[in-house]
Parts: sequence; structure tokens; C-alpha cells
Amino acid sequence: MADRKPASFIHLRVKSAYSLLEGAVRPDELAGLALANDMPAVAVTDVNNLFGVYELSDTLTRNGIQPIVGVQISVDLEAVATPTLGSRKKPPAMVLLVQNPVGYENLTKLLSRAFLTAEPGDWPHVKAAWLSDRAEGLIALTGGPGGPVNKLLLEGQLTAAAAMVERLQAVFGDRLYIELQRHGLPEERATEEKLIDIAYARGIPLVATNDVHFGKADMYEAHDALMCIADSTFVSADDRRRLTREHRFKTAAEMAAQFADLPEAIENTVEIARRCAFRPKKRNPILPKFVPESGRSPEEEMRAQAAAGLERRLAENGLHADKQVYLDRLEFELNTIIGMDFSGYFLIVSDFMKWTRAQGIPVGIRGSGATSLVAWSLDVTNLDPIRFGLLFERFLNPERVSMPDFDIDFCQERRDEVVHYVRDKYGHDRVAHIMALGSLQARAAVRDVGRVLQMPLGLVDRIAKLVPNPPGKQISLADAIEGEPRLQQIAEQEPAAERLFAVVEKVEGLYRHASTHPAGVVIGDRPLDEIVPLYRDPRSEMPVTQFDYEDAEKAGLVKFDFLGLKTLTVIAKA
Repeated sequence: MADRKPASFIHLRVKSAYSLLEGAVRPDELAGLALANDMPAVAVTDVNNLFGVYELSDTLTRNGIQPIVGVQISVDLEAVATPTLGSRKKPPAMVLLVQNPVGYENLTKLLSRAFLTAEPGDWPHVKAAWLSDRAEGLIALTGGPGGPVNKLLLEGQLTAAAAMVERLQAVFGDRLYIELQRHGLPEERATEEKLIDIAYARGIPLVATNDVHFGKADMYEAHDALMCIADSTFVSADDRRRLTREHRFKTAAEMAAQFADLPEAIENTVEIARRCAFRPKKRNPILPKFVPESGRSPEEEMRAQAAAGLERRLAENGLHADKQVYLDRLEFELNTIIGMDFSGYFLIVSDFMKWTRAQGIPVGIRGSGATSLVAWSLDVTNLDPIRFGLLFERFLNPERVSMPDFDIDFCQERRDEVVHYVRDKYGHDRVAHIMALGSLQARAAVRDVGRVLQMPLGLVDRIAKLVPNPPGKQISLADAIEGEPRLQQIAEQEPAAERLFAVVEKVEGLYRHASTHPAGVVIGDRPLDEIVPLYRDPRSEMPVTQFDYEDAEKAGLVKFDFLGLKTLTVIAKA
């Protein structure tokens, strides 16, 4: 990287594939574009979320690119509160970029509050007072044509727009930039001169951005179809949301030429990149606290409960080896668990497993947790590992440090009772589901794209049925075509199918929606919005982490499996 040219422009507004059905830039593609264009840094500003912050940061860093963590965040900054946004009309949005750990914590808090306080049918957004409280460590861009300042200017409210900029300057100080964009849109041309006047009058720097939704120009048609899927409309519709071919990852030379009359707006992109020096790091596990009623420490409590539990188990089930073998194994496991600082984890699992069985809720455990004598003694499992010659190192091994993971299955109809018990015991703000992201798989993408292109339903259905969709496995359209001669024949005979395949191959694999993981629950030792950004799934009353299983673990959260299993329900009823 030593011979890399000095940066002349940095993209500060990129929507990745994690901007669901809006951005189409994949992490690897983004790193490749930045490298090919000699950009040493790039900012990812997904819409109201940090879903991909770990993958994007890791991918960019691995390729020698400085990631700038940011968000395009919906805001309501009007001096007088605006009417309810229940129509799902998008509120205006600004860009917030993270400078340091304090800024990341503040952004996490803002996003969590936006989702958790949003009324049903409302669009998650932050209010002016929240920004004032959480501005430290954040650089603010006014938002371009979709921003709150531009909204007022387009309505002819020049005085109100200037007053809003004044309020933002009071909050962010020299970390506020007036954002200019030139995609050839009439709303950009209508407001640019007034924005420049406000900036010069108040001594606020200008910054040029390009609202990147896709990587290269040849992705335009596919991205247009993607937006139609999001908006439930058709490509041929006249009155729908549209972008331009300019909403791509432009080169530094293209941006410099476009803003040749305002070179400082280009130079300030590099200045902002220099001011941002943060990326999320992997944290050590943040174990939830278990406070024993006995007043003992968690370590002492676990030793006492395990010793008493073992005596009871042996009295009920009998010995399958010399008793000293049991005692030695118990001591070895206790020393390992305590040495790895997992006492609280075992006590929490033991606590809710005892409660579950006391309520008569069918429950079972799969996997390597059955190898633990401590787990048997604490009533987590119901299997004597000595009797069956099971090795504890299969579950926990100090030479290969990893979190213990009990795979627990509950009666599907009563699983929520256990989750509610855990929330009541450890705090509603410290327990959350884990997010899961659903993507456009080949067969579903064929149906979605065929609909927005208004292709004959019979043809789309025939193609979709020929695309394999095995459970647990992702098959690309290209693989399906290669393995199915009838698909090849359709592609050759039907011109519309050729267009369909071209679009599907570009959008398949992009994220479509966020939902709740069927099993994963995290418990923190503090309010979770101090560790991760939270999200609200409309179908769940519990908050959801904005990170999936792997990233929640990277952020330091300890996950517990609460899987609802229909089989247990059927067995119980039978």
C-alpha cells in the first residue's frame, strides 16, 4: 500500500446490501471498488441500522481500507413536533459518522431509542432533543436532497431552514457539514444555491457526497427492480420512486469534475475521513450477572449447589463407578468452569431449567452439554455422563477457549413462558432476541423480479418451479440453469426470460428483511443498548439485537438457545 496515491475524494455515503432492498453494494464489492479507485477509506451509511458493521469493517480493514462507521438516520428536527408519521411516509434523514468509541456508543443509543419508542406503523426516527444529548463523537452531514434542511428549502421556508442549521450548529459545532449532491435531480438544483449561502453565512464547511446505492452503472436496472420489490410496485409504473444511473460508486476524478466549481466540498471528504478513527473490535464475553440469594459469590454458590446436587442425583440414580471418580470429575469440571469465569452462565441456565421443569413445561437438551457432570448436578441435564463414558472436554476445554453452549429445546406452545421468566428475573432492558436476516434466494427472487417486470405469471411460475430450493442449502440461479436443461431451453426461447435471469443473478443473495432468530436470546450484565444497537421486530414484543448470531458474540454478548420444538409439544400431548 506504500505506493498508493494521496486521496483526493472519499465516498461518505454508501448504502450496502444491509440497507434492506435499498442498497445493493456487497462488502467484498465495496472493498474492491475502493481499492480500484485508490480510496484509502470509505463510509458505509446504511438506512437506520448497523446490521453489517462488523462484516463491513472487517472486510474493508482486511483489504487495507479504513472503514468509516455511519448511518443514514431518520430525524424529526422541526421546532414544533410534526404530526404522527403513521402513514409510513419516510421522514427526512441525516448522515451521522462515528469519530471514536463515544460516538459509536451514542449512535447505538440513538438507533435503539428510535426503534424501541416508535409507535406501531410509525417510521423509526430520532428527535432533536435526543441528538443534543448524544452528539459527542459524531460528525453530522445535513442530509442532501432527502435531508430536513432541504425539505424546508423545497417548501420555500428559507428562514426556518436557516434556523434549523443554526440549531444543528449549536449541537455539533465544527462537526457539522452542509451536504451537497449532484445526481441531476431537480430538487438538488432547486436548493443548492440556498444551501451554499447558508453555509457561507454561518461559516459551515461544505461537503460533496454521492448517494451510492449500487456499485457500477450496469447494476442500475437490477437495482431499479430491487426498489420495486421493496415498494410493491412495477418497473413500468410512472408514479414511483426512481434513482438515476448517477447513484453509483463514482471515481474520485468524476466527483472532482462534477464539483470543479466547489473544490473545498471535495477536499472536505478527505478531511472528514481523517477525523474518523473507529471500527468495532471483538470484545471478550460480557457475562450476565447471577446474584445468589444466599449472599455467596457465584463461584461459591455453584460449588455448593453442584455438591448438593450430585449427592441427590447419586442417591436417586445409584453409582456407575467408584464415588471418588464422581467427586474427582466434579472437582475438575468446577475448577475448569470457574477458571474460565463461566459460573454465572451455568447458574443462570440451571435456574431457568429448574423453573421450567417446576412449571411442567416439556424441555430437552441436545449436544455436548450432556457431557458435563456439573450440568447433571445442577439439573440442567438428566443424563449421568460417567455412566455413559462421556468426556467433559467435548463441551468445555481450557486449551480451546469458547463459550459453553447448551442447545435447549422447549415445548413450542410454552417457550415464551420461559423467555418471559428470564426477562422478569434479569431485566427487560437486559434480555433480547437475536436478529436473523433473510435474503433473496434464487426461487423467491425469480418470483419477485418476474412480478415487478410484469412477466406472464405462467412463465414465471414454470421457471420458479424448475429452480431447486432444498432446505438449508442455497443454490444460485446460475447453478440451477447449468443443472436443468429445461431452464436453458426457456432462456433460449423466451426473450423475457433472458431479461429475468439477468436481473435475478444480480440481486439474488441480497438481504430482503430482518426478523427474529427462532432460538437465540442474549442476556447482558447492563442495559443492552450500551453494548449493541437494538431493533424492533413488529411481530415480537421483545427488542431484537441489530446483530446476528455471530456478530452478537463478537460484540461480547452471551447467547442462550431457547428453541421451540413442535415434537416436544406433540409428545407431551400424546
